Amino acid sequence: MAARTAGRPLRVAGAATEAGDAEGALAPLNPVGRRTVQDSVYDELRRSLIQGLFDPGEVLRIVDVSHRLGTSTMPVREALARLISEQALEAMPNRSVRVPLISRDRLEDLARARAIIESEIIGLAMPNVTDALVEELVHLTDACDAVLATRGREISGEAADLNHAFHFTLYRAAGSQVMIPIIESLWLQSGPYLRASARLFDPITDRSATHFHREIVEAVTRRDTPAAQAALKADIGRAFDILRKHLTETGEEPR
Repeated sequence: MAARTAGRPLRVAGAATEAGDAEGALAPLNPVGRRTVQDSVYDELRRSLIQGLFDPGEVLRIVDVSHRLGTSTMPVREALARLISEQALEAMPNRSVRVPLISRDRLEDLARARAIIESEIIGLAMPNVTDALVEELVHLTDACDAVLATRGREISGEAADLNHAFHFTLYRAAGSQVMIPIIESLWLQSGPYLRASARLFDPITDRSATHFHREIVEAVTRRDTPAAQAALKADIGRAFDILRKHLTETGEEPR
Protein backbone atom coordinates (compact mmCIF):
# COMPACT_ATOMS: atom_id res chain seq x y z
CA MET A 1 0.00 0.00 0.00
CA ALA A 2 1.39 3.40 -0.99
CA ALA A 3 2.50 5.60 1.86
CA ARG A 4 0.25 8.56 2.50
CA THR A 5 1.97 11.81 1.62
CA ALA A 6 -1.03 14.11 1.28
CA GLY A 7 -0.05 17.67 0.58
CA ARG A 8 3.45 16.75 -0.50
CA PRO A 9 4.51 18.93 -3.46
CA LEU A 10 5.46 17.20 -6.69
CA ARG A 11 9.07 17.41 -7.79
CA VAL A 12 9.87 16.25 -11.31
CA ALA A 13 13.29 14.81 -12.04
CA GLY A 14 15.53 17.35 -13.73
CA ALA A 15 13.55 20.36 -12.52
CA ALA A 16 15.43 23.38 -11.22
CA THR A 17 14.42 24.23 -7.66
CA GLU A 18 17.42 26.21 -6.46
CA ALA A 19 18.78 29.51 -7.70
CA GLY A 20 22.03 27.73 -8.60
CA ASP A 21 23.15 28.56 -12.10
CA ALA A 22 21.31 31.83 -12.65
CA GLU A 23 22.21 32.09 -16.31
CA GLY A 24 20.93 28.59 -17.03
CA ALA A 25 17.74 28.97 -15.01
CA LEU A 26 16.92 32.34 -16.55
CA ALA A 27 17.90 31.42 -20.10
CA PRO A 28 14.28 31.59 -21.38
CA LEU A 29 14.16 35.33 -20.68
CA ASN A 30 14.98 37.82 -23.42
CA PRO A 31 16.64 41.17 -22.62
CA VAL A 32 14.25 44.12 -22.71
CA GLY A 33 14.87 47.70 -23.78
CA ARG A 34 14.68 50.81 -21.63
CA ARG A 35 11.43 52.07 -23.14
CA THR A 36 8.39 51.31 -20.93
CA VAL A 37 10.71 49.09 -18.97
CA GLN A 38 8.27 48.18 -16.17
CA ASP A 39 5.70 46.82 -18.60
CA SER A 40 8.38 45.16 -20.71
CA VAL A 41 9.79 43.28 -17.72
CA TYR A 42 6.33 42.19 -16.63
CA ASP A 43 5.37 41.09 -20.14
CA GLU A 44 8.58 39.09 -20.57
CA LEU A 45 8.19 37.28 -17.26
CA ARG A 46 4.51 36.70 -17.90
CA ARG A 47 5.23 35.30 -21.37
CA SER A 48 7.82 32.91 -20.00
CA LEU A 49 5.46 31.68 -17.27
CA ILE A 50 2.58 31.11 -19.69
CA GLN A 51 4.89 29.25 -22.06
CA GLY A 52 5.93 26.96 -19.23
CA LEU A 53 9.57 27.99 -19.41
CA PHE A 54 10.04 27.96 -15.62
CA ASP A 55 10.05 24.86 -13.44
CA PRO A 56 7.73 24.48 -10.44
CA GLY A 57 9.73 25.49 -7.38
CA GLU A 58 12.27 27.47 -9.39
CA VAL A 59 13.72 30.39 -7.43
CA LEU A 60 13.92 33.82 -9.08
CA ARG A 61 16.26 36.30 -7.42
CA ILE A 62 15.70 39.94 -8.25
CA VAL A 63 19.38 40.63 -8.97
CA ASP A 64 19.66 37.61 -11.27
CA VAL A 65 16.49 38.49 -13.19
CA SER A 66 17.50 42.15 -13.60
CA HIS A 67 20.92 41.07 -14.87
CA ARG A 68 19.37 38.68 -17.39
CA LEU A 69 16.89 41.29 -18.63
CA GLY A 70 19.45 44.08 -18.70
CA THR A 71 17.51 46.38 -16.37
CA SER A 72 17.78 47.82 -12.88
CA THR A 73 16.24 45.94 -9.97
CA MET A 74 13.29 48.32 -9.48
CA PRO A 75 11.19 47.31 -12.53
CA VAL A 76 11.95 43.65 -11.80
CA ARG A 77 10.81 44.07 -8.20
CA GLU A 78 7.58 45.71 -9.37
CA ALA A 79 6.91 43.04 -12.01
CA LEU A 80 7.51 40.21 -9.56
CA ALA A 81 5.20 41.84 -7.01
CA ARG A 82 2.51 42.08 -9.67
CA LEU A 83 2.92 38.41 -10.58
CA ILE A 84 2.77 37.45 -6.90
CA SER A 85 -0.55 39.30 -6.59
CA GLU A 86 -1.79 37.29 -9.59
CA GLN A 87 -0.78 34.02 -7.85
CA ALA A 88 1.68 33.18 -10.61
CA LEU A 89 4.63 33.47 -8.20
CA GLU A 90 5.04 33.35 -4.44
CA ALA A 91 7.24 35.39 -2.11
CA MET A 92 9.94 33.65 -0.07
CA PRO A 93 11.21 34.68 3.40
CA ASN A 94 14.66 35.62 2.01
CA ARG A 95 13.13 38.21 -0.37
CA SER A 96 13.50 35.94 -3.36
CA VAL A 97 10.52 34.74 -5.36
CA ARG A 98 9.56 31.20 -6.29
CA VAL A 99 7.43 29.56 -8.93
CA PRO A 100 4.77 27.70 -6.89
CA LEU A 101 5.34 24.02 -6.29
CA ILE A 102 2.86 21.55 -7.72
CA SER A 103 0.30 20.18 -5.29
CA ARG A 104 -2.71 17.92 -5.78
CA ASP A 105 -5.18 20.55 -4.54
CA ARG A 106 -3.88 23.29 -6.82
CA LEU A 107 -3.72 20.91 -9.77
CA GLU A 108 -7.36 19.93 -9.36
CA ASP A 109 -8.44 23.53 -8.82
CA LEU A 110 -6.72 24.78 -11.97
CA ALA A 111 -7.93 21.87 -14.09
CA ARG A 112 -11.51 22.36 -12.95
CA ALA A 113 -11.51 26.13 -13.43
CA ARG A 114 -9.98 25.93 -16.89
CA ALA A 115 -12.39 23.23 -18.08
CA ILE A 116 -15.44 25.16 -16.88
CA ILE A 117 -14.50 28.62 -18.13
CA GLU A 118 -12.80 27.68 -21.40
CA SER A 119 -15.57 25.33 -22.48
CA GLU A 120 -18.08 28.08 -21.75
CA ILE A 121 -16.25 30.62 -23.89
CA ILE A 122 -16.16 28.18 -26.81
CA GLY A 123 -19.94 28.03 -26.62
CA LEU A 124 -20.06 31.83 -26.78
CA ALA A 125 -17.58 31.90 -29.66
CA MET A 126 -19.33 29.35 -31.86
CA PRO A 127 -21.97 31.69 -33.38
CA ASN A 128 -19.14 33.99 -34.49
CA VAL A 129 -16.96 31.33 -36.12
CA THR A 130 -16.09 32.04 -39.75
CA ASP A 131 -14.41 29.95 -42.42
CA ALA A 132 -11.38 32.24 -42.15
CA LEU A 133 -11.13 31.53 -38.42
CA VAL A 134 -11.28 27.77 -39.07
CA GLU A 135 -8.50 28.12 -41.66
CA GLU A 136 -6.37 29.97 -39.10
CA LEU A 137 -6.93 27.21 -36.53
CA VAL A 138 -5.84 24.61 -39.09
CA HIS A 139 -2.74 26.66 -39.94
CA LEU A 140 -1.77 27.02 -36.26
CA THR A 141 -2.25 23.29 -35.66
CA ASP A 142 -0.12 22.36 -38.68
CA ALA A 143 2.59 24.78 -37.58
CA CYS A 144 2.60 23.35 -34.06
CA ASP A 145 2.85 19.81 -35.42
CA ALA A 146 5.85 20.86 -37.52
CA VAL A 147 7.62 22.33 -34.48
CA LEU A 148 6.91 19.26 -32.35
CA ALA A 149 8.18 16.98 -35.12
CA THR A 150 11.45 18.92 -35.19
CA ARG A 151 12.01 19.36 -31.47
CA GLY A 152 10.43 16.17 -30.12
CA ARG A 153 10.05 16.30 -26.34
CA GLU A 154 12.16 19.44 -26.01
CA ILE A 155 10.19 22.17 -24.26
CA SER A 156 9.72 24.80 -26.94
CA GLY A 157 8.61 28.39 -26.55
CA GLU A 158 7.59 28.36 -30.21
CA ALA A 159 5.25 25.41 -29.72
CA ALA A 160 3.85 27.05 -26.59
CA ASP A 161 3.19 30.27 -28.52
CA LEU A 162 1.36 28.34 -31.25
CA ASN A 163 -0.70 26.47 -28.65
CA HIS A 164 -1.62 29.77 -26.99
CA ALA A 165 -2.48 31.34 -30.35
CA PHE A 166 -4.71 28.39 -31.26
CA HIS A 167 -6.80 28.64 -28.11
CA PHE A 168 -7.06 32.41 -27.92
CA THR A 169 -7.84 32.81 -31.63
CA LEU A 170 -10.95 30.77 -30.91
CA TYR A 171 -11.69 32.31 -27.52
CA ARG A 172 -11.53 35.90 -28.77
CA ALA A 173 -14.29 35.13 -31.24
CA ALA A 174 -16.60 35.15 -28.21
CA GLY A 175 -16.02 38.89 -27.84
CA SER A 176 -15.91 38.67 -24.04
CA GLN A 177 -13.84 41.38 -22.39
CA VAL A 178 -14.40 39.79 -18.98
CA MET A 179 -13.67 36.11 -19.61
CA ILE A 180 -10.46 36.53 -21.64
CA PRO A 181 -8.47 38.10 -18.75
CA ILE A 182 -9.74 35.37 -16.41
CA ILE A 183 -8.55 32.67 -18.80
CA GLU A 184 -5.22 34.44 -19.27
CA SER A 185 -4.77 34.42 -15.49
CA LEU A 186 -5.48 30.68 -15.37
CA TRP A 187 -2.94 30.07 -18.14
CA LEU A 188 -0.41 32.15 -16.23
CA GLN A 189 -0.85 29.91 -13.19
CA SER A 190 -0.92 26.72 -15.28
CA GLY A 191 2.36 27.28 -17.15
CA PRO A 192 4.65 25.48 -14.67
CA TYR A 193 2.22 22.54 -14.60
CA LEU A 194 2.41 22.27 -18.37
CA ARG A 195 6.21 22.29 -18.15
CA ALA A 196 6.20 19.47 -15.61
CA SER A 197 3.72 17.55 -17.75
CA ALA A 198 5.91 18.01 -20.84
CA ARG A 199 8.84 16.47 -18.97
CA LEU A 200 6.72 13.41 -18.20
CA PHE A 201 5.07 13.14 -21.63
CA ASP A 202 5.39 9.72 -23.27
CA PRO A 203 4.76 9.89 -27.04
CA ILE A 204 3.94 6.18 -27.07
CA THR A 205 1.12 6.25 -24.51
CA ASP A 206 0.13 9.94 -24.34
CA ARG A 207 -1.70 11.91 -27.02
CA SER A 208 -0.22 15.22 -28.10
CA ALA A 209 -1.99 18.56 -27.81
CA THR A 210 -2.43 18.80 -31.58
CA HIS A 211 -4.42 15.55 -31.58
CA PHE A 212 -7.10 17.31 -29.58
CA HIS A 213 -6.67 20.55 -31.52
CA ARG A 214 -7.67 18.69 -34.67
CA GLU A 215 -10.72 17.30 -32.90
CA ILE A 216 -11.63 20.84 -31.86
CA VAL A 217 -11.19 22.07 -35.44
CA GLU A 218 -13.39 19.28 -36.80
CA ALA A 219 -16.13 20.12 -34.30
CA VAL A 220 -15.85 23.86 -34.92
CA THR A 221 -16.03 23.28 -38.68
CA ARG A 222 -19.35 21.48 -38.14
CA ARG A 223 -20.39 24.21 -35.67
CA ASP A 224 -20.91 21.37 -33.18
CA THR A 225 -20.62 23.12 -29.82
CA PRO A 226 -20.91 20.07 -27.51
CA ALA A 227 -18.25 18.17 -29.50
CA ALA A 228 -15.92 21.18 -29.48
CA GLN A 229 -16.36 21.59 -25.73
CA ALA A 230 -15.71 17.88 -25.13
CA ALA A 231 -12.53 17.98 -27.24
CA LEU A 232 -11.36 21.10 -25.42
CA LYS A 233 -11.90 19.52 -22.01
CA ALA A 234 -9.91 16.49 -23.18
CA ASP A 235 -7.14 18.80 -24.37
CA ILE A 236 -7.00 20.65 -21.05
CA GLY A 237 -7.24 17.41 -19.09
CA ARG A 238 -4.40 15.78 -21.03
CA ALA A 239 -1.58 17.62 -19.23
CA PHE A 240 -3.24 17.41 -15.83
CA ASP A 241 -3.91 13.67 -16.29
CA ILE A 242 -0.21 13.06 -16.89
CA LEU A 243 0.57 14.81 -13.60
CA ARG A 244 -2.18 12.95 -11.74
CA LYS A 245 -0.72 9.66 -12.94
CA HIS A 246 2.73 10.69 -11.75
CA LEU A 247 1.43 11.76 -8.35
CA THR A 248 -0.33 8.42 -7.92
CA GLU A 249 2.59 6.30 -9.09
CA THR A 250 5.04 8.11 -6.82
CA GLY A 251 2.99 7.34 -3.73
CA GLU A 252 0.76 10.32 -3.10
CA GLU A 253 -2.74 9.22 -2.22
CA PRO A 254 -5.40 10.87 -4.41
CA ARG A 255 -7.88 13.05 -2.52
